[in-house]
Amino acid sequence: MNVKNFAGIKILIVEDDLSSRLYLNKIIEKSGAIILNAGDGLEAIEISRQNPDIAVILMDIQLPLMDGYTSAKKIREFRDKVVIIAQTAYGLSGDMENMLASGFDDYLIKPIYSGQLIEKISSFLP
Repeated sequence: MNVKNFAGIKILIVEDDLSSRLYLNKIIEKSGAIILNAGDGLEAIEISRQNPDIAVILMDIQLPLMDGYTSAKKIREFRDKVVIIAQTAYGLSGDMENMLASGFDDYLIKPIYSGQLIEKISSFLP
């Protein structure tokens, strides 16, 4: 894997499954990014409010308390420039339209591979 340099860039990982969250953290930490974590949709909104310098949010769709679709819509109400990438186990044809309508910029289908994740994040950063 070609490790990119995301030094100083804040990335929020929103994932309720601990092993998946640790896996994503392990991949991204090699890039030098500042990593924040949320375990549910409500926590993602709160962290996004408290950290206006977050550049990228990796958001699971199926989350407790508030799903990823609703969380993304709420974050878009106060953060229109942040990149929000959905993580989903579903890749059906209507899903992308639902994601875009909810404010997502793009999506990754699980299982997520390290190179795929880094390239997707890189595509949105200068």
